[in-house]
Amino acid sequence: MLSQEEHIITQHILRETKVKNKDNLTRTNAYKRFYDRHPEMKWSLLASFVSRNAGWSMTDLKGELFHPGLTDQEGHLFFTAYERANWLIFSDAYPQLLLYEWSKRCGKPLFHLLPYFSVSRFMSTEWERFWLKRDTERLLYALIINEQYTIQSPIIQNPLLKKNVFHSIQYLFSEWGHFQTVVFPTVDGHLYGLTIRKFSNVKERITLGKKLAKLLFRADLFSDFYHFLHTVPHTGSRFDFEPFLGIARRSTPFLRTVYPVMTHSLDDQREDWFQKKLSPTLFDEETLPKQIELTDWYFHKKRQLRFLFSLEHYFLHK
Repeated sequence: MLSQEEHIITQHILRETKVKNKDNLTRTNAYKRFYDRHPEMKWSLLASFVSRNAGWSMTDLKGELFHPGLTDQEGHLFFTAYERANWLIFSDAYPQLLLYEWSKRCGKPLFHLLPYFSVSRFMSTEWERFWLKRDTERLLYALIINEQYTIQSPIIQNPLLKKNVFHSIQYLFSEWGHFQTVVFPTVDGHLYGLTIRKFSNVKERITLGKKLAKLLFRADLFSDFYHFLHTVPHTGSRFDFEPFLGIARRSTPFLRTVYPVMTHSLDDQREDWFQKKLSPTLFDEETLPKQIELTDWYFHKKRQLRFLFSLEHYFLHK
């Protein structure tokens, strides 16, 4: 039974999460603003940058490169996969962040309320640990692990999406072409990032998340990345950063001009993904590859992917 104070807090968190989970733009901005209020929450800034990338991937589907090679149904399924995954992560993670904010405000841990938001038992333990030890790196890794396991069953292993998205010819082409890449732009014309080859593998995505965190908070690059996030409004289009690379012509639209707000539903009895003990190696630190600047790569891969899609179009319409 919740006390009156706890009831007020939980209802406030649910309302705020629903408002901020409207679409990719509201999620991206909410993550960034939360980090600015609580800079010890490194995951929130990482989530904002990755959410930007998700928006860019969404409008790619309506852009000059991808759109001609996709049917309306394929485009809708690809968008649904991106949108549903990011909505689901936000619906799980943002209440955790807000509950931490309320804990700071009240001067006491409120993490016993996490089950009211269907948050995994895994994170209840990790938040309690963080409140006592203030290990920001451990919490960062825990949130990365949690977000990837949260989407594994309902999104990655969803039969419809698995067949029509993750096994489709376009998705296989983009994996083969190293286009499953998260990029971090700067306003001085540089592009950094990392690629994942086996997106359907949860441990591969966790490894990528930890490497992205290491890249984002690297001492010699962090101020440049943050400056981009802080000064460049997120529209959902890659044209947010392409002019800094010398690209003068827009090839992808603003997100809100092509996608209406999508209505989602969430089971109150969402199954807890944490059913067995995890390997402690999931908390190991990762090493960045030597190649982290992708400025030249970006131009090369755009040309390569354009060729792949034109080749596919040729064979399908021969």
